[in-house]
Amino acid sequence: MKLSGREAARHFTDPDKSATGTLIYGADAMRVALKRQELIAALIGPQGEEEMRLTRIPAADLRKDAALLDDAVKAQGFFPGPRAAFVEEANDSLAKTIAAALADWQPGDAQIIVTAGALNARSALRKAFETHKSAFAIGIYNDPPSRDEIEAMLTKAGLRNIDSAAMADLTTLARVIDPGDLRQTVEKLSLYKLGDKTPVTHADIDACAPTTTEAALDDVLNIVAEARTAEIGPIMQKLTGQGVQPVGLCIGATRHFRTLHAAACDPGGPSAGIARARPPVFGPRRERMLRQAQSWGVARLEQALHMLTDTDLQLRSAAQRAPQMALVERTLIRLSMLAASRR
Repeated sequence: MKLSGREAARHFTDPDKSATGTLIYGADAMRVALKRQELIAALIGPQGEEEMRLTRIPAADLRKDAALLDDAVKAQGFFPGPRAAFVEEANDSLAKTIAAALADWQPGDAQIIVTAGALNARSALRKAFETHKSAFAIGIYNDPPSRDEIEAMLTKAGLRNIDSAAMADLTTLARVIDPGDLRQTVEKLSLYKLGDKTPVTHADIDACAPTTTEAALDDVLNIVAEARTAEIGPIMQKLTGQGVQPVGLCIGATRHFRTLHAAACDPGGPSAGIARARPPVFGPRRERMLRQAQSWGVARLEQALHMLTDTDLQLRSAAQRAPQMALVERTLIRLSMLAASRR
């Protein structure tokens, strides 16, 4: 039987313990693995693996010995409760072996859980599950998690008090990061809010969301964009001490000013442009970058990007002899003075 949409989501969280088995397949191995973990945990419980109610069978081992799956399905455990036999990274070469195990399955046997990569509609392995009256086949695609899936993830983490703006942030974040990173973000958020009964807000998401740069790099870019020229020298010393490379700093600055430029050029205005930024910008950082985009304007932001592009070319030039970090610091000071000239 083929499952999709809500039926598939329900099956992962509340599986039928009398079913024969489930095939989970898809091109993204991380997404498939996360769904497999969710299904097995729901099926055998949190202590199932410790109680030896889960048998793992690599596909390579099953190719060498087809009896491994039958033995795992029929074996009797020392502890009561549902059991599972998990075949990892299968493909159509194992279709006959797995189909035979499905056909021989009896109530009380271990459920057969199989994961596979991308399988087309003609796949023999898919057909073995799709045509079985009590087995399921579920395709996992590269679609971002739905709102229902995000809410279920939050509920599982003990996060039930979330304001609408924070939920919108999480939905946006789910579109641009991997499912594993999203799950880690939610876990981090649950620890961050441990013992705190106030609603999850923009600022909480911003504090827990994955970042592409260190805080010190964000600090220097804000200092430059806000024309706080006197503060550039000390923080550049800090960045140098952290081992930040000049080219990386230049790339980070270029990315920051491109985001500001895109926001300033957006037909819906800077606020709409910041909302469309990728990777997404959250909480206080969003408000700060919005003010920067409004303050700089399109013309000065284009000047800033030209200056950063020229600096990047100089850094990569074989003929460049000047200290690279000094070149970057000079450009940042010039950018800060450009920002101050508008005031």
